[in-house]
Amino acid sequence: MNLKLSHFNKAGQAHMVDISKKEPTDRTAVATATVLLDKASLALVKLGSPKKGDVLGVARIAGIMAAKKTSDLIPLCHQLELSKVSIDFLVDNNKLSLDVTATVKTQSATGVEMEALTAVSVTALTIYDMLKSVNKTIKISDIKLVLKKGGMSGRATTVKGVK
Repeated sequence: MNLKLSHFNKAGQAHMVDISKKEPTDRTAVATATVLLDKASLALVKLGSPKKGDVLGVARIAGIMAAKKTSDLIPLCHQLELSKVSIDFLVDNNKLSLDVTATVKTQSATGVEMEALTAVSVTALTIYDMLKSVNKTIKISDIKLVLKKGGMSGRATTVKGVK
């Protein structure tokens, strides 16, 4: 295990990692989050009509915009040209929850993990913001990276127990 933090130089000062000698490769990262709701707020989400409010449509746009702005939010992130950002939702009626998945792709010398994590986080926060007037007990949980693909190894790295 590497115990060296890449965002600090030998003097212990924060710096942006130098990727200038790395070759661009196709990169993909997938992150997930769970939003725990109640019956009433889940019913509003499932309606999803312009008349009643398209919560997931607005949250999807927020997540895409967040991925594009990650380098403005995380101080030492590289600014990347993203080739894909998608936000997907899975409603779980039994758990009264929404599973949110953000997939981000680029061709770059550095990965898109932070963009995927930012996208899924802002998507979940937007759902919270839009539903908080009807549900004060919404919980956001399990924000995590589940896939990292590309880079020097080119292999996909997945978190155990996640498909």
